[in-house]
Amino acid sequence: MNAAIIFGLLLALMLTGMPISISLGLTVLSFLFTMTQVPLESVALKLFTGIEKFEIMAIPFFILAGNFLTHGGVAKRMINFATSMVGHWYGGLGLAGVLACALFAAVSGSSPATVVAIGSILLPAMVRAGFPNKFGAGIITTAGALGILIPPSIVMVMYSVATNTSVGALFMAGVVPGLALAATLGGVTWYRARKFDYPRQPKASMAQRVKAFKDSVWGLLLIVVVMGGIYTGMFTPTEAAAMSAMYAFIVAVFVYRDMPLRDVPKVLLNSANMSAMLLYIITNAVLFSFIMTNENIPQALAEWMLGNGLGAIAFLLAVNVLLLLAGNFMEPSSIVLIFAPILFPVAMKLGIDPVHFGIIMVVNMEVGMCHPPVGLNLYVASGITKMGITELTVAVWPWLLSMLVFLIVVTYWPGLSLWFPRMLGMM
Repeated sequence: MNAAIIFGLLLALMLTGMPISISLGLTVLSFLFTMTQVPLESVALKLFTGIEKFEIMAIPFFILAGNFLTHGGVAKRMINFATSMVGHWYGGLGLAGVLACALFAAVSGSSPATVVAIGSILLPAMVRAGFPNKFGAGIITTAGALGILIPPSIVMVMYSVATNTSVGALFMAGVVPGLALAATLGGVTWYRARKFDYPRQPKASMAQRVKAFKDSVWGLLLIVVVMGGIYTGMFTPTEAAAMSAMYAFIVAVFVYRDMPLRDVPKVLLNSANMSAMLLYIITNAVLFSFIMTNENIPQALAEWMLGNGLGAIAFLLAVNVLLLLAGNFMEPSSIVLIFAPILFPVAMKLGIDPVHFGIIMVVNMEVGMCHPPVGLNLYVASGITKMGITELTVAVWPWLLSMLVFLIVVTYWPGLSLWFPRMLGMM
């Protein structure tokens, strides 16, 4: 009964158009003051212990690093390198877009940042080369979603905060699925380009490829700094985030010199605004999770499923349906912070690995970012391409369908996610 009241109130507030974070906060406070005898002191204590986690510090640093890279010319050099490598294949510029998105995702940790950085440069170039606008828009919108699967990933940090799962293990678990999804999106791009005989670029010479690599090497080295540092144990994921922010600042301002020092305060302010918004959502989500646990809702759900003989296969199918439906109305951060504390205990009772479950949630978030009405990547790509959301939805459909197939593979093949962190001895 209490669960119905909580979710009914939350849904009613969201339907008024109120931001998710405020809806969460009002739901929690209303329920606390009217339906429970929980002392306010314990609520305040839970609030502070919930957001003092060391992992949360990674979020502002990854946002700052992404903003420096977006404004600092790194994306342009990555696109040139990707084009020199695969531009001569069918749909070469489109394939370069997928590769550039994968590379930029590995240094930014954010999907919208990847779409903006790669799309704003590549899409005009694709139109000039003779590609249909819809083709380029479909590629960048979906490949940009790699930003939350290929580590580092802000969404993975949030899942870690919500479930106390190792961030380092999550990051390593995202590597193989991220590369597999990039290959899948690239395969769809190549097939459609070959089918419709889209333009191909002249094959780059070895000298051109070496030059493109040298130009982009400072940006590519950030992947080595972050992933290598975590893998070797030189620093934690949070320390890696701080290192990446400092490295991105040095590369953007002093190495590539694409960002003048006078622009740094603006980037810092933008990053602070975005970080404050995410931390506010986390704060309210921590309270929401506290209410759920206090009312024994996750435990009751687990007992009901086990009592009715529903196993891991049926549970994971239900999770995918639920998260895909949630993706119609909410953005990834809110979905992870609301649903992870509810679904995670059930997954543990059914013997599902916490890292594997995290990757399933992240892939669901990726799909949600690419379909209406709240798909964040759709809105970002719409701003770049000047296409309407409906037109853009039609454009992304072939790639979105391949992402749904990939979601099924990731869900029921744990080894795809867990092989790499196990090989590294992180699990």
